[in-house]
Amino acid sequence: MRAMATPVLLPAHINDGDDVVIRLWADEDAEALGIAIGESTDHLRPWMAWIANEPTSLDDRRAQISEWLDEWRSGGSATYGILVDGRVAGGTGLHHRGVPRTLEIGYWLHPDFVGRGLATRVSRVLTTAGLAVEGIDAVEIHHALGNERSAGVPRRLGYRRLPDIEGECAASWRIEQAEWAT
Repeated sequence: MRAMATPVLLPAHINDGDDVVIRLWADEDAEALGIAIGESTDHLRPWMAWIANEPTSLDDRRAQISEWLDEWRSGGSATYGILVDGRVAGGTGLHHRGVPRTLEIGYWLHPDFVGRGLATRVSRVLTTAGLAVEGIDAVEIHHALGNERSAGVPRRLGYRRLPDIEGECAASWRIEQAEWAT
């Protein structure tokens, strides 16, 4: 019988200076995450399909965090909180979305943190972390078509825009290991 390969885990915690922490969500974050999402609902509604499921109960949010952690422990995607000086500023992640040897960065910000360069800063750190993972050759960012603020993030980081796919409602950007200047 062949031994099962140990999954390559994505980083659990990434520091970007003293004020910004990017880390896996934990059960004790459920209430603060719910508050941050609640305060962000109107801001996110045009761009994030998942916001239609909000609000959720505290128990459901804890269950969702538990699912995210189980997925990460099994070698899957990592769903992170973005904390600025201990406050939930948004969420992000490194996701396996079916493209071989590629991770996808997703992100959302609380409206109090928009326009400060935080999404770009977080995506820069996640790009570096993602490309450092064994077996990963590229990172992609996808965002809703028409979300020009979100389009600025991959553009500023040097990602290249991929051709639009007919019928898709997302713009796709990609950067490969050889293109990334940390």
